[in-house]
Amino acid sequence: MSVENETASNAVWAMSMIIIVALIVGVIYYSGVLKQSQKKEIDINVTAPSH
Repeated sequence: MSVENETASNAVWAMSMIIIVALIVGVIYYSGVLKQSQKKEIDINVTAPSH
C-alpha cells in the first residue's frame, strides 16, 4: 500500500511541477523577455520659431 501511495504522490508532484514550469515560461514569453528587441526609429524635426 505504501508503494502505491508513493507512486501516486510522485505523479502528482511531477504534474504540478510541469504546470508550474509551463506557467513561468508562459509569463516570461508573453512579457517579451524572450522576443527579439525591435529597434524603433523615430524621426524628429526641430525647427526654430520665426520672429
